[in-house]
Amino acid sequence: MNHLSAEFTEFVITAMEVLAALFILVLGLLILWIIVTYVIDVTQTQQTIRRNYPVIGRFRYFFEHIGEFFRQYFFAMDREEYPFNRAQRSWAYRAAKNVDSTVAFGSTDNINAAGRVLFVNCAFPTLGQEAVSPKPVTIGPNCKHPYITASIINISGMSYGALSKPAVLALSGGAKLAHCWMNTGEGGLSTYHLEGGADIVFQIGTAKNGVSDLNGVLDDDKLIETAAHSQVKMFEIKMSQGAKPGKGGILPGEKVTEEIAAIRGVEVGKDAYSPNRHPDISSFDDLIDMINRVRNVTGKPTGFKMVVGSPKQVDELMAAIVARGVEFAPDFITIDGAEGGTGAAPMPLIDSVGMSLRQSLPILVDKLKQYGLRERVKVVASGKLITPGAVAWALCAGADFVTSARGFMFALGCIQALQCNKNTCPTGITTHDPKLQQGLHPQSKSVRVANYVNNMVKEVGIIAHSCGVKSPRALNRTHARIVMGDGLTKGMDEVFPELEKIKG
Repeated sequence: MNHLSAEFTEFVITAMEVLAALFILVLGLLILWIIVTYVIDVTQTQQTIRRNYPVIGRFRYFFEHIGEFFRQYFFAMDREEYPFNRAQRSWAYRAAKNVDSTVAFGSTDNINAAGRVLFVNCAFPTLGQEAVSPKPVTIGPNCKHPYITASIINISGMSYGALSKPAVLALSGGAKLAHCWMNTGEGGLSTYHLEGGADIVFQIGTAKNGVSDLNGVLDDDKLIETAAHSQVKMFEIKMSQGAKPGKGGILPGEKVTEEIAAIRGVEVGKDAYSPNRHPDISSFDDLIDMINRVRNVTGKPTGFKMVVGSPKQVDELMAAIVARGVEFAPDFITIDGAEGGTGAAPMPLIDSVGMSLRQSLPILVDKLKQYGLRERVKVVASGKLITPGAVAWALCAGADFVTSARGFMFALGCIQALQCNKNTCPTGITTHDPKLQQGLHPQSKSVRVANYVNNMVKEVGIIAHSCGVKSPRALNRTHARIVMGDGLTKGMDEVFPELEKIKG
């Protein structure tokens, strides 16, 4: 017994000596690191904080980095964060997971804030058995291959490259399940867009990725080749994007793999910048020419995406269309607001350029009516529309369809880590790092995408029924009121009254 006790005592002493040695080694390395870091900091000239406060000044940058994550989870209230607050994200997550989305006690939103939209409940709401599903809408009825869809909410332009392979596969599969369309974004058509079986809107960006010749000029043969895919239902010419009007797409070099370079026709590992506008479109007449060229070559509905800078621009566009004749009009216009998102853009453009969708959407719809083009041209609304209230507002304002990018990113599991412009997205959505991508399972996430669409339509329908109409598409401006600066509300039809029709 004493022998065992002596051995145990010896073991404990040896272990303590080893731990002491390790402690001394770690302490020595720490002191060495402090000395080396001190010398580096006091001799460098790039950062004042580190030069004046060597070693400890480095912690400032560390806390600055982790601060945004601490705010998101511990300090920010449900309605405080930007670009999307916790309440908005939570609804999107619950809708995608198809779990209970009801809340208790009362609203955490400020319903008296200026600009807030409140819907006009009816004294006698629509009964459940009286409700009807949204009716199909025909886009491009005079085209060789018109597109007919009943979908209200659709996937906005996000290119393969900006998104990862599993993200594109999940979105495509989810769109197929939910019977909505998926926009390719300006990066061209990949096999992953087609693999899920979704209806596709092919976006022609300023670099014309996928439909240009070696000199970057629009190629009719490649348009025909793209249109030959039965899943490609429409073509959208991207003039501008809400988050960066006047700036082309930016794909950082670390995201430009061999496959993506081949699809886009760019160099591997080099930053891929698209021109800030189409070099061959310098007027609305040029735009009309390109719309008709693409439509005639492909036989499919063709429209364009734009951000409105001022109402005058819309008047100029309408006048140009009317001068050419209604048959030359675009089949649809996607209107993007300044509140729209992106994977990468200069902050001055994100913060300070373009009209918000809250202003520009009603203006576009009214101008189309004023010039007698509303029945001919369908309107697609895009820009921070990720909740039922936001989508219902767009329908009240006059949109035929809504598209969302970030709503579907939340459906995929986006945590708003703000890493989209890097190759470090922790959820695998906007990265091409295989280790990070492995967490995103396309088959299960596609179900969440479909759930998000179905629950969106369901809850927009709940708003519509409360307003006394049978379907979301029956919503109009009499069903919404806007809180003004004095705290009182005005009907949306009063804030945006119908314009007098221009006589041709």
